[in-house]
Amino acid sequence: MISRLPRRWLGLGAVLAATFMDLVDVSVVNVALPAVQRDLGAGAAAGQWTVSAYALAYALLLITGGRLGDIAGRRRVFLFGVAGFTAASALAGAAPGAGVLIAARAAQGACAGLMVPQALASITARFPPGRDRTLAFTLYGVLLGAAQTGGPLLGGLLADHGGWRLIFLVNLPVGVAAFAAAARWMDDSRARPAPRLDPWGVALAGAASVLATFPLIEGRARGWPWWTIALLPAAAVLAVAFVLHQRRAADPLVPPAMLRLRSFAAGQALTLALFTGIAACFITLTWRLQLGLGWSPTRVALTGLAWPAGTACTAQLTHRLGPRRARRFVGAGTLIMAAGALGLAAAAGGAATVAGLVPWLACCGIGTGLALPVLANAVIADVPAHNAGAASGVFNSVTQFGGVLGVAAAGIAYYGGSAPRALALAAACFTLAAVLSPALPRTLGDPTPRTSRKPAPSR
Repeated sequence: MISRLPRRWLGLGAVLAATFMDLVDVSVVNVALPAVQRDLGAGAAAGQWTVSAYALAYALLLITGGRLGDIAGRRRVFLFGVAGFTAASALAGAAPGAGVLIAARAAQGACAGLMVPQALASITARFPPGRDRTLAFTLYGVLLGAAQTGGPLLGGLLADHGGWRLIFLVNLPVGVAAFAAAARWMDDSRARPAPRLDPWGVALAGAASVLATFPLIEGRARGWPWWTIALLPAAAVLAVAFVLHQRRAADPLVPPAMLRLRSFAAGQALTLALFTGIAACFITLTWRLQLGLGWSPTRVALTGLAWPAGTACTAQLTHRLGPRRARRFVGAGTLIMAAGALGLAAAAGGAATVAGLVPWLACCGIGTGLALPVLANAVIADVPAHNAGAASGVFNSVTQFGGVLGVAAAGIAYYGGSAPRALALAAACFTLAAVLSPALPRTLGDPTPRTSRKPAPSR
């Protein structure tokens, strides 16, 4: 039965399996975090770094990973990333202390940065515009939403019934299977002509990201010394330097032509706001329900099922109608998520109950099902195929950096204020995403391929 499927679909299945493993690992730690902190004697800042070290290393390597796939071949880079990710998962599962765990999480993130960009790049390279590409992107979008919301459930069940170490060890069989399947069925596509790496671009982007993240996580715990404040404008200066360097570089990490596409540039800002809000929602609910109210990880995870249940209600509708109404679906979905986050802010104050939280979690899920399945395709729809690897790396990097910012900003709002304040921050992020949605393409093109097709202009 499997052998009858076209090779490109089997290869897509392999990269989606590894991508799901990675995306779950981003969120699976959240609900198990209190158990990790208790077992390893880690404080609040170390707990945030357990989440953020992964996402930050991931964000730093994603653009480079996409470029390496363009140069060396996407299957080769993907296999290297899967092997490293699986080994780092074993180290995280055996970590004797918080320092080793944080280092293993950073290694996981770096290896994920090599393997994940090959997913979107492979879709763009192997599936021509039409129904198959739309289906492939829809599968990726649904996977993205399912992993973001299903990860906490898996983390809760494993933490309660097998110990938190299983949340990392469960990656081992998945990683081995994805490696074997990709080695057999994934095509080793690459960009022609092959670009070169941009080491100065990598250094500037990495330094800007670290300088922006470190003070947001460590500043509150250290009492906001002067140097934590000084790092933030320094990060902005390096970000500007990165943009200026990209304009002059022979082979930039982010080709300036991509940034001149309104749909791509605004789409990155939208994606950053959206995933900042999602991360802030989940980490805030974990802190409030487990640390504040003493709920078990399983109870938190089962309550959180309302979110993916809501996503399932609208994902199929988005698959059928979303490509022709892309910006409307993203705009409506993010507004619904904002309403859900405001409802969660009201419900999480005082003695929060399952009955009070579930409707608003489902509301957020409904919005996720409307926005995420078309988001990736909408953001990179106007990018030329030869820049597929770079565009994939930027998109995925922004989603992960949004997760880092969400955890950091939620920590400031929660520990310096309250859970309702942190959830209101998430609602503001979703609202900003809705405001930016008109910059996306109105439609994603005809579902039927044409013999001659010009690149769609930015709308």
